[in-house]
Amino acid sequence: MSDPKPVALPLLVLPVREQRYSCHGCGNCCRDFTVQLRPADLEKLLAQNWETKLGMPVTTEFRGTTYLRQREDGACVFLMDDGLCRIHKEHGFAEKPIACQLFPFVLVPDDRKTHVGISFACQSVRENKGAELRSHLEEAHRMSLGVPETRLATAPPSLADAMSAKEGELDALAQLLDRHLARDDLVIRDRFDGLAWIAASLGRAKLADVRARRFRELVQVLVGALPDELEHLPLEGALPKQLRLLRQAVFARLEDVQVNEAKSRGRVRTVLAQLLASRAFTRGKGRAPAVARGLLGGVEFAAIARIPTLSESPDRDAIDQLLARYARATILGGRAWGAGYYGWPAVRGLQALVLNIACTAWLARALAAARGHEHATIDDARDALGRIDRHAGRAPWLGSVTERLRLEFFRLDDGLRRITRESV
Repeated sequence: MSDPKPVALPLLVLPVREQRYSCHGCGNCCRDFTVQLRPADLEKLLAQNWETKLGMPVTTEFRGTTYLRQREDGACVFLMDDGLCRIHKEHGFAEKPIACQLFPFVLVPDDRKTHVGISFACQSVRENKGAELRSHLEEAHRMSLGVPETRLATAPPSLADAMSAKEGELDALAQLLDRHLARDDLVIRDRFDGLAWIAASLGRAKLADVRARRFRELVQVLVGALPDELEHLPLEGALPKQLRLLRQAVFARLEDVQVNEAKSRGRVRTVLAQLLASRAFTRGKGRAPAVARGLLGGVEFAAIARIPTLSESPDRDAIDQLLARYARATILGGRAWGAGYYGWPAVRGLQALVLNIACTAWLARALAAARGHEHATIDDARDALGRIDRHAGRAPWLGSVTERLRLEFFRLDDGLRRITRESV
């Protein structure tokens, strides 16, 4: 007898009612992303006869992988002057490459369900514009058929390193963290300092002694102690080494070598440029190098340091709502740990989420300095979050040993709390 056909997991749409999304045709994703193609995508492109229509190849090979071809400015060859996709216009939405169809949705399976998460690399997601997410369920189901592996059960995420999660532990963790992040009586600093404290506390706890019901009780105690507990745990500013590592972490999330650029430069020159830029971020002196397509515009690191924290911004309430939606959507959408974040255990993934928020806050201040603002604005924060989240869970170097070691260092001397308070 043949093995029974696997049963597709049920889809769970992101349960954050405050988050909305509809595509508004800004075309930013077509200007800023490298699209990897699957065999079914290549078959569609061939059948659509684009090479004859455009008079040039529409795909490119790089290190054994096939991508959509990009123009010299990084835009997709199918992007039209009105910001719309030519494939979509001539053949319909369902005939685009599956990666283009899915964005900004992220399908993340676990052992019981497939989470329909969402990426804040999308401008409409960050601006919270459009329809309720549940209205996209039917379309998400259709698109999931193009990536069938996202509907198959995976191994359940771990709770901590070498520690499998027991039934209900991760659901309890996600629900209780969401409860903290959704509180409307917290100011921005207490919200994210509290999240950093929870992440650090779980990293220090002997979780082998508190499993199942007792684990839920532990997280309830931690969440229930906030924000009062923070008043009894004051901190000095971040240490110089912690600030250097924070800047390194920002660079790792900004570096985005385009296929065209890498092929024209060559491997050696590309790697050398990356090393020099990384060293400049580590030193934190002089001008910031031109990374992420000149995002920072050569701003002085000293000017970035002079920008006040996000808590001191006139737009702090709007920034707070943005970052809270992001953190909640990341946790409840399955993108904080497990298959959605390099297979990492929940505790380590939660620490990485805190680091991503600290990187976003630093970058928002950097953008404010580059744009001549006295404080970080909501636009600075949105743009920063878009750059930080575009690589989360996708860029292999953010799931590497180097990133793990960086997080290990931040566990010392309350590093996660210090770098969070430094910018948020």
